[in-house]
Amino acid sequence: MDIKAKKRKKLIVPLKKTGGRSNQGKITVRHRGGGVKRLYRVVNFGQEPMGVKGVVEGIEYDPYRTANIALVKYENGDVKYILAPQNLKKGDAVITDEKTSVKPGNRLKLKNIPVGTMVYNIAVHPDASGKLVRSAGAGALVLAQDGNVTHLRMPSRETRKVISDCFATVGEVSRPEHRYTRIKKAGIKRKMGRRPVVRGSAMNPVDHPHGGGEGKAPIGMPAPKTPWGKIARGVKTRKRKHTDRYIIKRAEKKRRGKK
Repeated sequence: MDIKAKKRKKLIVPLKKTGGRSNQGKITVRHRGGGVKRLYRVVNFGQEPMGVKGVVEGIEYDPYRTANIALVKYENGDVKYILAPQNLKKGDAVITDEKTSVKPGNRLKLKNIPVGTMVYNIAVHPDASGKLVRSAGAGALVLAQDGNVTHLRMPSRETRKVISDCFATVGEVSRPEHRYTRIKKAGIKRKMGRRPVVRGSAMNPVDHPHGGGEGKAPIGMPAPKTPWGKIARGVKTRKRKHTDRYIIKRAEKKRRGKK
Protein backbone atom coordinates (compact mmCIF):
# COMPACT_ATOMS: atom_id res chain seq x y z
CA MET A 1 0.00 0.00 0.00
CA ASP A 2 1.51 3.36 -1.02
CA ILE A 3 1.74 6.39 1.26
CA LYS A 4 -1.25 8.10 -0.39
CA ALA A 5 -3.45 5.03 0.09
CA LYS A 6 -2.44 4.81 3.76
CA LYS A 7 -3.28 8.48 4.34
CA ARG A 8 -6.57 8.12 2.49
CA LYS A 9 -7.46 5.09 4.60
CA LYS A 10 -7.14 7.24 7.75
CA LEU A 11 -9.78 9.58 6.33
CA ILE A 12 -12.44 6.84 6.19
CA VAL A 13 -13.47 5.61 9.65
CA PRO A 14 -16.38 3.57 11.07
CA LEU A 15 -19.00 5.19 13.30
CA LYS A 16 -20.94 3.18 15.86
CA LYS A 17 -24.70 3.29 15.35
CA THR A 18 -26.76 4.56 18.28
CA GLY A 19 -30.31 3.86 17.10
CA GLY A 20 -31.27 7.24 18.55
CA ARG A 21 -30.24 6.18 22.06
CA SER A 22 -28.14 8.03 24.63
CA ASN A 23 -25.27 6.63 26.70
CA GLN A 24 -27.94 5.43 29.16
CA GLY A 25 -29.68 3.37 26.50
CA LYS A 26 -32.73 5.63 26.44
CA ILE A 27 -34.26 6.78 23.16
CA THR A 28 -33.57 10.51 22.83
CA VAL A 29 -34.25 10.78 19.08
CA ARG A 30 -37.25 8.82 17.86
CA HIS A 31 -37.65 6.93 14.58
CA ARG A 32 -33.97 5.98 14.21
CA GLY A 33 -32.52 2.54 13.58
CA GLY A 34 -31.44 0.08 10.93
CA GLY A 35 -30.07 1.44 7.68
CA VAL A 36 -27.26 0.27 5.43
CA LYS A 37 -23.67 0.18 6.66
CA ARG A 38 -21.59 3.22 5.82
CA LEU A 39 -18.21 4.67 6.70
CA TYR A 40 -17.63 8.25 7.77
CA ARG A 41 -15.34 10.49 5.69
CA VAL A 42 -13.28 12.86 7.86
CA VAL A 43 -13.83 16.19 6.11
CA ASN A 44 -11.58 19.17 6.81
CA PHE A 45 -13.80 22.20 7.50
CA GLY A 46 -10.93 24.29 8.87
CA GLN A 47 -7.89 26.11 7.54
CA GLU A 48 -5.19 23.42 7.64
CA PRO A 49 -2.77 23.42 5.95
CA MET A 50 -2.44 27.19 5.69
CA GLY A 51 -0.71 28.65 2.63
CA VAL A 52 -0.02 25.25 1.02
CA LYS A 53 -1.28 24.64 -2.51
CA GLY A 54 -3.38 21.53 -3.12
CA VAL A 55 -4.57 19.68 -6.21
CA VAL A 56 -7.96 17.97 -6.45
CA GLU A 57 -7.47 14.22 -6.94
CA GLY A 58 -11.16 13.50 -7.43
CA ILE A 59 -14.78 14.35 -6.54
CA GLU A 60 -16.49 11.69 -4.40
CA TYR A 61 -19.87 10.82 -2.93
CA ASP A 62 -20.29 11.08 0.84
CA PRO A 63 -23.05 8.96 2.42
CA TYR A 64 -23.16 11.19 5.52
CA ARG A 65 -23.93 14.50 3.76
CA THR A 66 -25.97 15.92 0.90
CA ALA A 67 -23.03 17.52 -0.93
CA ASN A 68 -20.06 15.94 -2.71
CA ILE A 69 -16.57 16.02 -1.23
CA ALA A 70 -13.23 16.54 -2.95
CA LEU A 71 -10.05 14.60 -2.20
CA VAL A 72 -7.15 17.08 -2.18
CA LYS A 73 -3.44 16.27 -2.17
CA TYR A 74 -1.26 19.11 -0.83
CA GLU A 75 2.34 19.94 -1.70
CA ASN A 76 3.48 19.04 1.82
CA GLY A 77 2.19 15.49 1.34
CA ASP A 78 -1.08 15.82 3.26
CA VAL A 79 -4.24 14.26 1.82
CA LYS A 80 -7.56 15.70 3.01
CA TYR A 81 -11.23 15.76 2.13
CA ILE A 82 -12.89 19.16 1.69
CA LEU A 83 -16.47 20.15 0.93
CA ALA A 84 -16.63 20.42 -2.86
CA PRO A 85 -18.03 23.61 -4.45
CA GLN A 86 -19.91 23.67 -7.73
CA ASN A 87 -17.80 23.36 -10.90
CA LEU A 88 -14.71 22.09 -9.05
CA LYS A 89 -13.01 19.41 -11.18
CA LYS A 90 -10.19 16.92 -10.89
CA GLY A 91 -6.84 18.64 -11.40
CA ASP A 92 -7.99 22.05 -10.12
CA ALA A 93 -5.77 23.85 -7.60
CA VAL A 94 -7.07 25.08 -4.24
CA ILE A 95 -5.40 26.95 -1.40
CA THR A 96 -6.24 28.29 2.05
CA ASP A 97 -4.63 31.57 3.10
CA GLU A 98 -5.55 34.88 4.76
CA LYS A 99 -5.54 36.54 1.33
CA THR A 100 -5.50 34.70 -1.99
CA SER A 101 -7.25 34.65 -5.35
CA VAL A 102 -11.05 34.61 -5.23
CA LYS A 103 -12.01 31.43 -7.07
CA PRO A 104 -14.21 28.44 -6.17
CA GLY A 105 -12.58 26.17 -3.60
CA ASN A 106 -10.14 28.74 -2.21
CA ARG A 107 -10.54 29.60 1.48
CA LEU A 108 -9.69 33.04 2.85
CA LYS A 109 -10.76 35.65 5.38
CA LEU A 110 -14.09 37.37 4.83
CA LYS A 111 -12.49 40.83 4.92
CA ASN A 112 -10.52 39.93 1.79
CA ILE A 113 -13.54 38.70 -0.19
CA PRO A 114 -15.17 41.27 -2.54
CA VAL A 115 -18.80 42.30 -2.17
CA GLY A 116 -21.11 40.24 -4.38
CA THR A 117 -19.16 36.99 -3.95
CA MET A 118 -20.88 33.75 -2.95
CA VAL A 119 -19.29 31.88 -0.03
CA TYR A 120 -19.93 28.74 2.03
CA ASN A 121 -18.46 26.80 4.99
CA ILE A 122 -18.32 30.00 7.04
CA ALA A 123 -16.68 30.13 10.47
CA VAL A 124 -18.33 32.09 13.29
CA HIS A 125 -15.12 32.65 15.27
CA PRO A 126 -11.65 33.51 13.94
CA ASP A 127 -9.40 30.45 13.53
CA ALA A 128 -12.37 28.11 14.08
CA SER A 129 -13.63 25.62 11.52
CA GLY A 130 -16.59 26.37 9.26
CA LYS A 131 -20.06 25.94 10.76
CA LEU A 132 -22.49 27.83 8.50
CA VAL A 133 -23.76 27.07 4.96
CA ARG A 134 -22.58 23.51 4.34
CA SER A 135 -25.59 21.72 2.77
CA ALA A 136 -25.96 20.86 -0.91
CA GLY A 137 -26.49 23.85 -3.20
CA ALA A 138 -26.22 26.40 -0.39
CA GLY A 139 -24.36 29.69 -0.61
CA ALA A 140 -24.23 33.01 1.25
CA LEU A 141 -23.81 36.36 -0.50
CA VAL A 142 -21.31 38.94 0.76
CA LEU A 143 -23.36 42.16 0.98
CA ALA A 144 -20.99 44.65 2.62
CA GLN A 145 -17.79 45.18 4.58
CA ASP A 146 -18.50 47.26 7.67
CA GLY A 147 -15.46 47.81 9.87
CA ASN A 148 -14.55 44.56 11.58
CA VAL A 149 -17.72 42.74 10.49
CA THR A 150 -19.00 41.44 7.16
CA HIS A 151 -22.69 41.45 6.20
CA LEU A 152 -23.89 38.17 4.69
CA ARG A 153 -27.22 37.17 3.19
CA MET A 154 -27.76 33.58 4.26
CA PRO A 155 -29.61 30.89 2.24
CA SER A 156 -32.63 31.47 4.52
CA ARG A 157 -32.63 35.13 3.30
CA GLU A 158 -31.53 36.19 6.77
CA THR A 159 -29.02 39.04 6.80
CA ARG A 160 -26.41 38.72 9.53
CA LYS A 161 -23.03 40.01 10.62
CA VAL A 162 -19.94 37.79 10.87
CA ILE A 163 -16.53 38.86 12.17
CA SER A 164 -14.38 39.80 9.18
CA ASP A 165 -11.39 37.80 10.44
CA CYS A 166 -13.39 34.56 10.07
CA PHE A 167 -12.62 32.27 7.16
CA ALA A 168 -15.01 31.25 4.38
CA THR A 169 -14.68 29.26 1.18
CA VAL A 170 -15.46 30.89 -2.16
CA GLY A 171 -18.30 29.42 -4.22
CA GLU A 172 -21.52 27.50 -3.62
CA VAL A 173 -21.79 23.96 -2.27
CA SER A 174 -21.99 21.20 -4.89
CA ARG A 175 -25.04 19.09 -5.83
CA PRO A 176 -27.73 21.80 -6.03
CA GLU A 177 -29.98 19.18 -7.66
CA HIS A 178 -30.33 17.46 -4.26
CA ARG A 179 -33.39 19.63 -3.54
CA TYR A 180 -35.30 17.78 -6.28
CA THR A 181 -34.59 14.32 -4.82
CA ARG A 182 -37.80 12.38 -4.12
CA ILE A 183 -38.04 9.40 -1.82
CA LYS A 184 -40.46 7.24 -3.80
CA LYS A 185 -40.86 4.29 -1.46
CA ALA A 186 -40.59 3.45 2.22
CA GLY A 187 -37.70 1.04 1.64
CA ILE A 188 -35.37 3.90 0.68
CA LYS A 189 -36.19 5.67 3.93
CA ARG A 190 -35.43 2.49 5.88
CA LYS A 191 -32.04 2.20 4.16
CA MET A 192 -31.34 5.74 5.35
CA GLY A 193 -31.87 4.63 8.96
CA ARG A 194 -35.35 6.11 9.40
CA ARG A 195 -38.08 4.00 10.98
CA PRO A 196 -41.85 4.51 10.51
CA VAL A 197 -43.59 7.51 12.09
CA VAL A 198 -47.06 6.91 13.56
CA ARG A 199 -49.68 9.67 13.79
CA GLY A 200 -50.55 10.77 17.31
CA SER A 201 -54.28 10.61 16.49
CA ALA A 202 -53.88 6.90 15.75
CA MET A 203 -52.56 6.23 19.29
CA ASN A 204 -54.29 5.73 22.62
CA PRO A 205 -54.78 8.64 25.06
CA VAL A 206 -52.06 7.22 27.33
CA ASP A 207 -49.52 7.40 24.50
CA HIS A 208 -50.23 10.81 22.94
CA PRO A 209 -52.35 13.93 23.66
CA HIS A 210 -54.01 13.51 20.25
CA GLY A 211 -54.96 9.88 20.93
CA GLY A 212 -58.34 8.35 21.69
CA GLY A 213 -61.84 9.01 20.39
CA GLU A 214 -64.10 7.00 18.15
CA GLY A 215 -63.28 6.77 14.46
CA LYS A 216 -61.32 9.60 12.86
CA ALA A 217 -61.68 12.09 15.71
CA PRO A 218 -60.11 15.57 15.79
CA ILE A 219 -57.30 16.33 18.23
CA GLY A 220 -59.74 18.15 20.53
CA MET A 221 -57.47 21.03 21.57
CA PRO A 222 -56.68 24.57 20.34
CA ALA A 223 -53.21 23.66 19.05
CA PRO A 224 -51.38 20.42 18.26
CA LYS A 225 -49.03 19.10 20.94
CA THR A 226 -45.97 16.89 21.12
CA PRO A 227 -46.17 13.45 22.79
CA TRP A 228 -45.00 15.21 25.98
CA GLY A 229 -47.79 17.82 25.97
CA LYS A 230 -45.86 20.84 24.70
CA ILE A 231 -47.27 23.14 21.98
CA ALA A 232 -45.92 21.93 18.62
CA ARG A 233 -46.59 24.84 16.24
CA GLY A 234 -46.28 28.60 16.41
CA VAL A 235 -43.79 28.49 19.28
CA LYS A 236 -40.47 30.31 19.19
CA THR A 237 -37.62 27.81 19.35
CA ARG A 238 -34.65 30.17 19.16
CA LYS A 239 -32.58 29.80 22.35
CA ARG A 240 -29.30 31.56 21.57
CA LYS A 241 -30.46 35.09 22.38
CA HIS A 242 -26.87 36.30 22.81
CA THR A 243 -26.36 36.05 19.02
CA ASP A 244 -29.32 38.35 18.25
CA ARG A 245 -26.94 41.29 17.94
CA TYR A 246 -25.43 39.68 14.81
CA ILE A 247 -28.78 39.47 13.00
CA ILE A 248 -29.64 42.48 10.85
CA LYS A 249 -32.75 41.06 9.16
CA ARG A 250 -34.67 37.93 10.15
CA ALA A 251 -35.18 35.02 7.78
CA GLU A 252 -38.19 35.32 5.49
CA LYS A 253 -41.11 33.13 6.45
CA LYS A 254 -42.09 30.56 3.84
CA ARG A 255 -45.60 30.92 2.52
CA ARG A 256 -47.74 27.83 2.64
CA GLY A 257 -47.61 25.99 -0.68
CA LYS A 258 -44.40 27.75 -1.77
CA LYS A 259 -40.78 26.61 -1.33
